Amino acid sequence: MKRNGSRNCLNRRSRFGSRERDWLKEDVGRGCVYIYGADSATSTSSDLHLVLCKVDTLASEICDGEGRENLYLQLHGDLVRRLEPTEKPLQIVYEYLAGLGFEDLVRIQEEAANSDLSCMIRFYNEKPCQVEQLDRILLSGVYNVRKGKTQLHKWAERLVILCGTCLIVSSVKDCHTGKMHILPLVGGKVEEVKRRQHSLAFSSAGAQAQTYHVCFETLSEYQRWHRQASTVVSQRLSTVDLSCYSLEEVPEHLFYSQDITYLNLRHNFMRLDGSGGLDSLCRFSQLKGLNLSHNMLGELPILLCEISTLTELNISCNGLHHLPSQIGNLFNLQTLCLDGNFLTSLPEELGNLQQLCSLGLSFNNFSEVPVVCEKLTTLDKLAMAGNQLETLNLGVLNRMSHIRYVDLRLNHLRRLSVDSLEGNKSVTHMDLRDNQLTDLDLSFLGCLEQLHCLMTVNVYPVPSLLTCLEISRNQLLCIPDWACEAKKLEVLDMSYNLLTELPSRTLSSLSLRKLMVGHNHVQSLPPLLEHIPLEVLDLQHNLITELPEMFFLKARNLRYLNVSANSLESLPSVCPGEESLSVLQLLYLTNNNLTDLCIPDLVGHPDLRVLHLANNQLQTFPASKLSKLEQLEELNLSGNKLKTIPTTIANCKQLHTLIAHSNEISIFPEILHLPRIQFVDLSCNELTEIMIPEVLPATLQELDLTGNTNLVLEHKTLDIFSHISTLKIDAKPSLTADSALSSTLWNHGLAEMAGQRNKLCVSALALGSFADSVEAVYGMFDGDKNEELPRLLQCTMADVLLEEVQQSNIDSVFMSNTFLVSHRKLGMAGQKLGSSAVLCYIRHDATDLAGSFTLTLANVGTCQAILCRSGKPLPLSKVFSLEQYPEEARRVKVQKAIITEDNKVNGVTCCTRMLGCTYLHPWILPKPHVYSIPLTVEDEMLLLGNKALWEHLSYTEAVTAVRHLHDPLAAAKKVCTLAQSYGCQDNVGAMVVCLNIGEDSCTCEVHGLTLPGPGGVISTAKPATPSSSSGIASEFSSELSASEVSSEVGSTASDEHSGAGLDAGLVPRPERRCSLHPVPPSSIFQRQPSCATFSSNQSDNGLDSDDEQPVEGVMTNGSKVEVEVDIHCCQGKSLEPVPPGAEEGSPAAGSEDDSGGLFFRIWRQNSMNSNILLAGTKERCELQKSPSTCCLYGKKLSNGSIVPLEESLNLIEVATEVPKKKTGYFAAPTQLEPEDRFVVPPDLEEEVKEQIKQHHESGAEQEPSEKAAMAPPDEFDTAL
Repeated sequence: MKRNGSRNCLNRRSRFGSRERDWLKEDVGRGCVYIYGADSATSTSSDLHLVLCKVDTLASEICDGEGRENLYLQLHGDLVRRLEPTEKPLQIVYEYLAGLGFEDLVRIQEEAANSDLSCMIRFYNEKPCQVEQLDRILLSGVYNVRKGKTQLHKWAERLVILCGTCLIVSSVKDCHTGKMHILPLVGGKVEEVKRRQHSLAFSSAGAQAQTYHVCFETLSEYQRWHRQASTVVSQRLSTVDLSCYSLEEVPEHLFYSQDITYLNLRHNFMRLDGSGGLDSLCRFSQLKGLNLSHNMLGELPILLCEISTLTELNISCNGLHHLPSQIGNLFNLQTLCLDGNFLTSLPEELGNLQQLCSLGLSFNNFSEVPVVCEKLTTLDKLAMAGNQLETLNLGVLNRMSHIRYVDLRLNHLRRLSVDSLEGNKSVTHMDLRDNQLTDLDLSFLGCLEQLHCLMTVNVYPVPSLLTCLEISRNQLLCIPDWACEAKKLEVLDMSYNLLTELPSRTLSSLSLRKLMVGHNHVQSLPPLLEHIPLEVLDLQHNLITELPEMFFLKARNLRYLNVSANSLESLPSVCPGEESLSVLQLLYLTNNNLTDLCIPDLVGHPDLRVLHLANNQLQTFPASKLSKLEQLEELNLSGNKLKTIPTTIANCKQLHTLIAHSNEISIFPEILHLPRIQFVDLSCNELTEIMIPEVLPATLQELDLTGNTNLVLEHKTLDIFSHISTLKIDAKPSLTADSALSSTLWNHGLAEMAGQRNKLCVSALALGSFADSVEAVYGMFDGDKNEELPRLLQCTMADVLLEEVQQSNIDSVFMSNTFLVSHRKLGMAGQKLGSSAVLCYIRHDATDLAGSFTLTLANVGTCQAILCRSGKPLPLSKVFSLEQYPEEARRVKVQKAIITEDNKVNGVTCCTRMLGCTYLHPWILPKPHVYSIPLTVEDEMLLLGNKALWEHLSYTEAVTAVRHLHDPLAAAKKVCTLAQSYGCQDNVGAMVVCLNIGEDSCTCEVHGLTLPGPGGVISTAKPATPSSSSGIASEFSSELSASEVSSEVGSTASDEHSGAGLDAGLVPRPERRCSLHPVPPSSIFQRQPSCATFSSNQSDNGLDSDDEQPVEGVMTNGSKVEVEVDIHCCQGKSLEPVPPGAEEGSPAAGSEDDSGGLFFRIWRQNSMNSNILLAGTKERCELQKSPSTCCLYGKKLSNGSIVPLEESLNLIEVATEVPKKKTGYFAAPTQLEPEDRFVVPPDLEEEVKEQIKQHHESGAEQEPSEKAAMAPPDEFDTAL
């Protein structure tokens, strides 16, 4: 329908067609609004339609067009609000999208027209009501009712209502007014009546309890009433929770429940007037607690101040600018919460509340502590976090004689002032974090028990009751004397300072139980002269070379010790010659210089449950010593030089976690007999086979065997492992041209560890060949406590990026839109759940395709990425958290979010930008930080990690730890192991991407120039093995020549390859080409000297090669014959000059033998140029089908191994002339198998046939002229 004469061209459509799109394109101020029916869950297509309108179209106009009285707005699938007639729906949508981060008006118009947006913002023509919500508010119906427990009363139809805490039964049928029978249910009973179907007996509490029997017609009604009534009767207090129901007024029947003492109306849209409005709440005679937070009130209703029974009132986050003076009438009020408003002062009448003990004023606009607080003599807790205080007058606290808790976080405090010398004897807890104080004198707080601050603290006299002190992350050079003298101090956190020594009196304190001094410069510990009660000691990341000799003898209460990242070479003995009294349970010794000599000292700790010895110098672990550690539950031996795990590990019956990656273990340990084993990580070792029992322990959940290049798993073994929830093994290598070309530029390794969590909430994205070109995408997603969103982003974000790149080539635009669109595509899952994300996109610069590669990064949340450039870390991302991003903290404060004491927005997350969590809009936004940087030859690797990784590992330490490692999988494993040894108990994920970007900024070598690479990345020994997620089993060096690829006898091959390339001085490496610099046309051939290895199991006479006599130039090895052959190109008529270096470096130059020469034509495969050049002679076609040449294309064998392509992708295609002498290798009869044939992809089959036909025709015509034109200078041959 269309309204004639409407200035806004209001139209209603059932679908969005081309005419509507054309209309929108004329003006960015135009758009459409999707209108849903009341029941969105079961709505049909007819219930959903769109209305074309403009940004200035009023809600009243749309209502007129719809024939409705009101229009409702729902945000994030949560609350539903009725729009005012003057509000503009399309403008609301546009402002919402702009708030998310969309900047272009045309793009905003397109997004507004997307129906997927309904998961975040949706309009209804009627207020939607879900059945479950209605049941919790009110149940009603006409049913057969009988009063009393006896049979004297008859069944009669009555109106029955369950609302609040009471069952309401009318005196006559269908009566909504008049006499109503009220049955209080709190503390009563609801029971099933067995003699009558679908009947319940409702009974009140007390000696004179009444009972009503109600018979329902259907089973569903019976279950609904039984469920709701059971909730009411189970309560001890008369509490009614109506929060988050989008209520504008409470139900009228709720007022029958006069026993209500606590009413929760949080997150609604309560109005002042109406029969159930706020002004009518004074009708509750026993109401003591009222929660009206998040109701958009704007002002406090004066009639609420007449409820004299109130003891608790919460009116936070209502946009209040002032309080009425009538607030002083609430004489019984004990708790008043005014957080998240715009208050700057309090009325003097507030001083009348002499019973008030807790006052919440956080996140308002106070510039000083209100003077009226001095009149509140019973005030116990004052919360003023997130205000604008610059000076704190300590005299005000002195005049509050009962104040104990003071929260002044997130203010602008610069100094403290004292107007009297009298000390305060009441304050026990004070929080001064995130202020601008440089020093703090707390001499007047003699009763302080807990102090949270980030500054230099001077205290005199010593607070005698102080039990917990946290002054980490300052620049303290020593532990304050007053902290050493605190007689009741139990917890002391001095980590991340500049301490060089620890006073002996600190360690010898008789009260200290927990001491945290990690990340300092402590070189040694003082000798312990007396026994100490210390239970937890953290000394990680210091410069300690040895522990005191009597350390374990004096610290007999020690249960936790972390000495990781020091320089320990030995451990002190426990108790020589006597039974050990050690109670040590957790011992972390990772990243030291410990050798095998320290193992006997561990036996003195029989109660050890967790032992971390990763990244030390261990070569063996004596079996006799391991057998005595029977209580071990977690053992980490990764990053050493162990060749075996002792068989006595079978004595560790409690062991559930074994981590031993990155060693030299060749024999699978006997751990699958352990009854409680859950997690086993033996990746990056030298395993060749696995001996396993027929039945695995039911507790085994994860087994990681990646990075064992020689390991071959049989089908029987895989069947046994099938019940394991997570089995990680190397995938088969991808033999596509793009993936092989990309592997010369970058390869990755991924490690994910669940820690002490039951599920892994970290996912990663790794595409080494993206968009069918030489590009790459890497990402990491951390869902904190949910695994759904990281998996969704892992599956969808690359597709979204591909679409956005096609729409814009501006990095800041397509990366931002990728995150924003992914945020929308999360749908309903993203309404309540959230995820941090980091995405790295490696590509050529769109404006300069011949230029260098560019890395574009975008991130939200706490996932980060760093680039290792010349051995130094280069941070690329920003951490969007309240602690590390002050600008974001200020933005959240201005928008009146509540930041809890653990620095979380509304107590949910510490992140200020995430994907998902739409219900926390506008405090949590999905707009990412975007950063682009050109990649150079100095860039060695890219490191991606989640929050848990970077919380425990610095950028410099991470780069230093893995820079020398050639295997990216081993590097990723190592940083995760370090994080766990440094105290990480959460999910941790890391991805290491090794880079090999040349100076010529492309993937080929032009004019004989070789691409240089970083010294710490290219492997010259063992090929790097990425994780199973990459889809590639092993990576091959770009210097791998054809002579290093061999095929086994009888269609078998070895997957062992040497990473060493040919000596450039002897045989020049073939020129590598990329998609930017394709090979020359087929009519031009360049000389490509290379080398290949052939093998055969039969000779020219059909006998085994062992029966033949050795032939000169032929190397025999059992049943395998290896023939070294130099392969060259035949030059055409249009010859290009050959570089002199290549001519001199070729071993074929000047060696000619007509009887034994071989001539091969070389075909260079390229990602952008897939033209196939085929010869026209029968001999050439037959040679192409031979098993020897097929093996160079990559042949999958029966044992699962694969002979890979040579890194330069030079493939032998045809032989221009075969030896005429019927001897040697070429006389062997061919025995082809179906899998030995050269396979042409289906999409290229027609093109190949056409080219073969053309070459046959041209070959027949040119054969005479080619023979005549062939001359010795144009031939390059090498005798067998």
